[in-house]
Amino acid sequence: MLALALVLCFIVTMLITPLVKRFAIKIGAIDKPNHRKVHQTVMARLGGLAIYIGFLIGLIILQPESPFMIPVLIGGFIIIVTGFLDDMMELSAKWKLLGQVAAAAVVIYGGVQVEFINLPFDGQLQLGWFSIPLTLLWIIGVTNAINLIDGLDGLAAGVSSIVLITISSLAIIQGDVFVAALGVILLGSTLGFLVHNFNPAKIFMGDTGALFLGYMISVISLLGFKNVTMFSLLIPVIILAIPISDTLFAIVRRLVHKQPLSAPDKSHLHHCLLRLGLSHKQTVLAIYAMTAFFGLAAVMLTMSTLWISMIILCVTIIAIQFIVERVGLVSSEYRPMIKFFRRITNSKRPLKYEK
Repeated sequence: MLALALVLCFIVTMLITPLVKRFAIKIGAIDKPNHRKVHQTVMARLGGLAIYIGFLIGLIILQPESPFMIPVLIGGFIIIVTGFLDDMMELSAKWKLLGQVAAAAVVIYGGVQVEFINLPFDGQLQLGWFSIPLTLLWIIGVTNAINLIDGLDGLAAGVSSIVLITISSLAIIQGDVFVAALGVILLGSTLGFLVHNFNPAKIFMGDTGALFLGYMISVISLLGFKNVTMFSLLIPVIILAIPISDTLFAIVRRLVHKQPLSAPDKSHLHHCLLRLGLSHKQTVLAIYAMTAFFGLAAVMLTMSTLWISMIILCVTIIAIQFIVERVGLVSSEYRPMIKFFRRITNSKRPLKYEK
């Protein structure tokens, strides 16, 4: 049944996206090129509406049952409305944030919360009152992280698809029917849209799609990893390592340069890779590969012993730091780890004596 829902959501979204494109152009939901953007021509946005419609059709097909279903749907509708209005009239940052807070508040009130964190050696950290702000921060953080990587054709849709493949696979392994159903439905809808969004894109997902995907991924990951026996909070963090790292280092970059946190720039991961000489498609595929690497690391982490998990975690942290330094995500001068290894390498080279 999951496979059928995946295929049907893919086909429905693929077929409905051209209709959404016409609708977007008719109502003026278009994206004009400027100095910050990579595209050079006017593009229809609002493509996330096709993803949302495909998702709703998938829910009708599978009809997953859970006490969290209604809050998730209400929160998703709030996010879709927020994204739709932004694609139409470009809302200010505070209004977009208000919509995200409202959507997050609905699911938190409905019981979707990080109430505890599983620790190694069968330990458990109860969060108490801190559960609500942490859950709110997670939902808003992941929502904006997906939104921020939506800078190249097919990038946000492809990264989200890889993340959803990882989450859905783990949910199936764990026997979590509800999370698996939501993940598979959203995956099929996103892949159907990606057919039209991969370079050269015919339509953008806009904030309607990026905010909805970010919101749904944040909520699904919260529901899916509550019972992971080790490092429960780290699993979704590793799966989302690329968008989360891009967002965190964007904050660091703006603090270092004394800029407002909401200030736009052209120093995100995809911008940095383009500056290194990669083409548009090569950049997107490189970020796909990075996301797949961290997804595989997360899967291995859930299936490994404690000490193997620690090794995987260390390798993951080193990989993130290397990517950040290599592409210049903070700045071209920020390379402490690379410089450290170069010093070690140079110190081990034999001295050459002149005759």
